[in-house]
Formats: sequence, C-alpha cells, structure tokens
Amino acid sequence: WREAPPPWDYSARAATLAEAATSLLDLGTGGGEMLASLGDALPKDTWAVEAYTPNVSVAQARLSSLGVRVVPIDPSDLRPVPGQDMAYALPFPAARFDLVLSRHEAYDPAEVGRVLRPGGHFLTQQVGGRSHEEINAALGVPPYFLHDWSLQVAAEQLREPGLRVVLGEEAVVRTEFLDAGALAYYLKAVPWQVPGFTIAGYRAALRAVPMPLVASSRPFLLEAVKPRA
Repeated sequence: WREAPPPWDYSARAATLAEAATSLLDLGTGGGEMLASLGDALPKDTWAVEAYTPNVSVAQARLSSLGVRVVPIDPSDLRPVPGQDMAYALPFPAARFDLVLSRHEAYDPAEVGRVLRPGGHFLTQQVGGRSHEEINAALGVPPYFLHDWSLQVAAEQLREPGLRVVLGEEAVVRTEFLDAGALAYYLKAVPWQVPGFTIAGYRAALRAVPMPLVASSRPFLLEAVKPRA
C-alpha cells in the first residue's frame, strides 16, 4: 500500500522543544528509534518508558549510549482511559519534566499534567479513531472501537488537568491499496483495525472489495503547556 506522510514534522518539533528542555520523558518509546533520531537535541536528563516487554531491551540497547534511561512498565498496570486505549500511571514524582513526548502512545492526561513542571510542554502525535474506516465499511464490519478519538477530544482531555493547548493540527491522509493482497497484508500488520481478521475468514469479503481501495487516516498533532503558577 501507499500512504502519504502528514503535513507536519513531529520529529522536528520534538527536537526544537528538546533543545530548550533540561529534562525529557518519552512515552511508549518502542525500540527507541524516534528518540535516538533527536541525537544531540536530547537533554542529559532524558527518560523513556515502554509497556511492551520485548521492546524494552531493544530500546535500552539503542538509547544507553545517549544516556537515556528506559523504564519498563508492567503490563498489569495498564488501565483504560476514556476515548483512548490502555494507559498507565507514570513512575515519576510530580513536576519532574520540562517536556513529555508521546508519539502514537496512549496516555493519561492527568498523569501528563502531574509530571510536567510549570511551563513544561507536552507534544503528541496520534491517529484519529476514524482512520481507515473505509476498510471496515468495505469488509462489512463495525468501525474501529476507538471511533471517537480525535483532536477535539484529546484537547478537551488535556484541559481538564489545567494544561493550555497551544497547537493543534489535524490532517486527512490518503492510503491506496492496489489489490486484495496488499489490504490483507496491512490488516495482518495492524490487527486492531479489524479484530480477529484472518485471510481464511475474510477471503470472500476481500475478493468482493473493489480495487484499488482508497482509505483515509486522520492523524493529529497536539501541543500543550502547563501554566506557570
């Protein structure tokens, strides 16, 4: 499949904010690829958390040379957050960080507000819940279970703990699937789009989808600041 990038540069904005920060926390760092790409922009006091156990050692190996400490999150500590997927309490004291980053990671808005210092920034890039809803419609299945997740909902959630939203951008990005094989490969790689998807179980539905299929993702970028007292 082919998908265009969003019209903003998350990594560039993260690097700009990191250069001005003295402490940084990356939520859901994965294998540490994005954080490592910031390189010299990272403050000496940089931490990351990761809840997917196989990623922890990968991130530690990649980030240790940069002085980044990676803290594993116990999967049993995950809890639902309204409108989002499962998030977790952050194992840090209040007012600990100048900057918190979250690229495609669910987060607890109250926890983000708690660990930010006054004047600190939160930057997140998320994928809206209506993304690729054309796929679900074409296969005759219900929409993605976080259907209502959007820039507006995320901004409202961050205002509840007192953060001030300073930037919000949303885009509609086209993805083109040229044949049923590409669509099946995508759904195997992204199992949350159609839960329980198997090629055998959806063979007839896949054959019935008119190709090429154009679907739209709805990413958004959001930046908020914790006001100074």
